[in-house]
Amino acid sequence: MTIVAAADGSALGNPGPAGWAWYVDDDHWSAGGWPHGTNNQGELMAVIDLLDSTAHLDEDLRILCDSQYVINAVTKWMPGWKRKGWRKADGAPVLNRELLERLDRATQGRTYTFEWVKGHAGHDLNEAADVRARAVATAYQNGEAIPIGPGWPGTQRSDASAEVAIEAPAVAPVAAPAESAVQLDLFGDDVVLEETDAEVVERLERELLEPAVRSDSSRVAAILHQDFEEIGRSGRLWGRDAIVQALATEEATAVDLEVLGTDRLTPESILLTSRTTDARGSSLRSSLWLRVNGRWRLRFHQGTPEADS
Repeated sequence: MTIVAAADGSALGNPGPAGWAWYVDDDHWSAGGWPHGTNNQGELMAVIDLLDSTAHLDEDLRILCDSQYVINAVTKWMPGWKRKGWRKADGAPVLNRELLERLDRATQGRTYTFEWVKGHAGHDLNEAADVRARAVATAYQNGEAIPIGPGWPGTQRSDASAEVAIEAPAVAPVAAPAESAVQLDLFGDDVVLEETDAEVVERLERELLEPAVRSDSSRVAAILHQDFEEIGRSGRLWGRDAIVQALATEEATAVDLEVLGTDRLTPESILLTSRTTDARGSSLRSSLWLRVNGRWRLRFHQGTPEADS
């Protein structure tokens, strides 16, 4: 079986408010973006998130893409860039290195094909991805809620609706060898071999407090469990979509985190307790982290303001 998905990016002004999206069907799609980015960054992130979102599935992946830049980066240029220390033939640094390194890691151990499709030419899947990527860019431009989509619900496809009949791929399948080690970057959640589960959870908890991450709806959504709930300082109950949208538009503030404890409740769950301090004062926090398909995701969070002493 093969999953067929379109991936696309959009930037208003290029650079400007930017969005990305991948689309399989109405039940399987995801989108995100940034207040300021480029079309190429959106194109790269769409493929990265598609690979990450389907990493737990056994099916091969066929990626429909209207970006020759992305296709060539993966199938032609990346080995040479890596040998040269992520520099081009003329010695200039490769643009978008952070995203390209994430894409390189995401393809490891996967069997996938790329097929180029002409953009804005009436291809159903490409048009669906383009509409969603542009909707995110427009939402950032207008200060509106970010439509992030359902992602890939559950762990298995329930039917064959994600399978789409198309012509044979233009690029031969690529089977990449598994990496023996992984690297970390600001927006990655892969784990170095020396990192314990408690350290992974603590790192992700800190990452969720970083302004650069909180403004990236796609990254926040990737860290949160699909059934995430939060009881905030005011006692309000938040769901995953609501908190992602709220964080994308909040004013960035510095937050200090003091970890008080990490208690393993089961092999697949950890309770992290902490204290945060910001301009509003200090709060005690409880965060329940669950491991889903090998990745730690925040399932529940509660924050309680501390009374002044």
